[in-house]
Parts: sequence; C-alpha cells; structure tokens
Amino acid sequence: MNSFGNQFRLTTFGESHGPAVGGVVDGCPAGIVIDHDFITEELRRRREGDDICAKELTTRHESDLVEWLSGLKDGITLGTPLSFIIKNTDCRSEDYESLRDLCRPGHADYTYSEKYGIRDHRGGGRASGRETVARVVAGALAKQILRGKGVTFHSSYHDHEVCCTINGVPTGVGSPIFDRINARLAYAMLSIPSAMAFAMGDTPDAFRLPQQEYPDQWQPHGKDDTLTFTNHCGGIQGGISNGMPIVFHVGFHLPPTQPDGMTCRDNNGNLHHVAPHGRHDYNHIPRLPVIVESMAAMVLLDLTLQQQTQSHP
Repeated sequence: MNSFGNQFRLTTFGESHGPAVGGVVDGCPAGIVIDHDFITEELRRRREGDDICAKELTTRHESDLVEWLSGLKDGITLGTPLSFIIKNTDCRSEDYESLRDLCRPGHADYTYSEKYGIRDHRGGGRASGRETVARVVAGALAKQILRGKGVTFHSSYHDHEVCCTINGVPTGVGSPIFDRINARLAYAMLSIPSAMAFAMGDTPDAFRLPQQEYPDQWQPHGKDDTLTFTNHCGGIQGGISNGMPIVFHVGFHLPPTQPDGMTCRDNNGNLHHVAPHGRHDYNHIPRLPVIVESMAAMVLLDLTLQQQTQSHP
C-alpha cells in the first residue's frame, strides 16, 4: 500500500534518485488557505533537524521546493485532490553503481529484490527516507487545519527515541476495539523507515508500572488537561481521547550503513566487503521529530473528520 488514511488520505510516489517524489492528498476540506511558509519550515526541520548542532546530518542538499499540480485556486483548497511534486535535484546515482547486484545488511535491498524480482539500487529507491518528504508536506497541511481547532504538536528526542505530545484534542475522538487512536498511531509510526518500537504514556515505560500505580487517578472537578493527576495512559482510554494530552514514544534504530564498510550479499549468496560510496546519514534521529508529528497530524485529522459523522448531538 502506498496510501495512508481514510477521510484524509495521502498517497505517495517516487524513489530516492528518481526525477521527483510527491503525493496526492484526497479528502482535504475546501476553503483552506495554504500556509506555504509553514510547509517550508516543516520541510526545513526534516532536512536539518530540530537541533542547531544537527545542521550537517546529511550531505545531500535538496531544495525541497513544493510544486502544486492540482487542487488549489489562488492558494485556496478546492476540495478536490491536491497533488504535488518535489523534484530531486542533488542525486549522485553513480555512487551506488557498486551496489547494483549487492544487498546491504539492515536495508530493504534483499526483501525488495525477493518480493518484486527487481529493485532500484540508487540510494535505496522507494525504501529510502527520501519518501518521507511527501509525508511532511501532507502532515503540515493537516497540522494547519488542526491548529485552527486548537490542536498543537510538540516533540523532542533523546538518543534513539522521539517523544510526541499532542495538546488540545477534545474528548471523544477515536473509536473502540480495532480503530483505537493508539492503534492508528502505532500503525502510522511503525510505517516510518527505521521505526522499531511504540509506547503510549507520559513515560515510555508506563506499561511496566505496578498495578496499583498505573491507573490515572481523577482530579476533583478535573476536565480536559487536568482530568487526572497523571497521564500514564497517554490521553487515551478505550481507544478514545479523554481530553488529556496525547503522549507517545517511538524508538528508532540508527542508519545501518557503516562508515568503515559493510559485508554485502550477492545474488548467489556470496559475501563481499564493500566500502560505502555516496552520501549516507550516520545519525538521522534529529530529523525524525517532524516526521513523527506529520504522521500523528494525519491520524488526528483523519479521525477528527470521521468524528463529525459519529459524535452524539
């Protein structure tokens, strides 16, 4: 599947070293004035990271200029599909020629080859993190719409983990059983390249708390973000928002390409030690918070639009 969401749906396309990557957003409400400056800033966060010390996390320098193809008139959404592309302008495909017939450890080279019988070896092709640029564009649009409803996002990272907090989500958003907010968030987060773990709660180890400590105790006359004394459930009970901040953690592994070389496998099962060519991220964690927020925003907007048809009068 290359599409995500129901009421608000994003379909992405493109490979790391193809002409462009892009997306089609279906279900965006009409009449939204696109905040292009905000989208540009979100793309900068993905490119440079949230930390001033993280400016040189990648040596690939893409301008990330968004070219809108449909769905807008004078910068205002029409309610029809929004399509956009972001051209790849800083590719060095020749650097990956030595990997044409080799599968790197920890990458999707082998599984893509086995599944499709063919793969794009240039920069990881479709499996590259480059694909997430389209998610950030759609996520920025979702954030803008939710911002008008008082919903805001904040994230931080520590070592291999991103913590995301969503404030302003009203009580009653989400569905029980199979379509819980936490289930939708977990699905969204684990679709991000290198994501390995997901946990709800104000601490990533909330599920380890003793039985008597885990339940969030009610505050007298509490409401919204003062409903309970603690927030171990991460703002979700029974899959439905309770008005407290939604808090979750996502764990990521570091990029598997090693600067001193890696042992690759050819199509016959033979092993070859290969020095990495091309440009590789050796720590992409500071660039991930905006991607986490973008996926969360699409989940929340999707469920909010769905909520309009489900809530009681």
